[in-house]
Amino acid sequence: MTHDTPVVFLHAYPLDGSMWASQVDSLADRRTLAPDFPGFGGRPPGEASMEGFAAAILGDMDAAGIDRAVLVGLSMGGYVAFRLHAVRPDRVAALVLADTRSGADDDSARKRRTEQAQRVRREGVGWLADAMVPALLGASTRVDRPEVVADVRRRMERADREGVARALLALRDRPDSTPSLASIEVPVLAIAGEEDEITPVAEARSIAEGVSHGRLVVIPGAGHLSNLEDPTAFNEALRSLLA
Repeated sequence: MTHDTPVVFLHAYPLDGSMWASQVDSLADRRTLAPDFPGFGGRPPGEASMEGFAAAILGDMDAAGIDRAVLVGLSMGGYVAFRLHAVRPDRVAALVLADTRSGADDDSARKRRTEQAQRVRREGVGWLADAMVPALLGASTRVDRPEVVADVRRRMERADREGVARALLALRDRPDSTPSLASIEVPVLAIAGEEDEITPVAEARSIAEGVSHGRLVVIPGAGHLSNLEDPTAFNEALRSLLA
């Protein structure tokens, strides 16, 4: 990895690539790409799998002339980063895996995703924002930063119902990446919001300890969307890897 290695940002579910605006701005001196996954940000839905999402991102990198990049994935973006590294490790210079986990869904989570996908197709995404926003954001953010709460809700409510449904199925069926941690030889920065209840700090710690060159950064007062809840701390952690 060199000082001019591009950075590709992989967004969380059910948001889009615009969630990385602060990070892209902070790296104005470096080439960046923050694409939307199929079904998000106005991009037509595609294959309902992490492999399909990874293939789409590889296509975006090709179109942008990016051969090798630092991948920064948060939540679902982290799952896609794992898959992209699994199929094309030569395209990955380093990994930033934020508020994510290496493991697959258990049976209860798989059942819940199936039911949510069916409901989204029937009713749209309005109810999903009501259900998810309290879980996505840390308690400190919900109390002290109502503008972040409102922003996340707006982002969720504009998502395409079919894109959300297919993403839920991709999340449900994603493989377990834990067995492959030991084979990841590029630098890995695992970031976790201290108040993340969806993927707790222990998940990020297991990633950092499971790879060959891993480091853990915990962001105080942040929940599952740590890059939106404390962009300054997130950007500092990211720059520490790039430096």
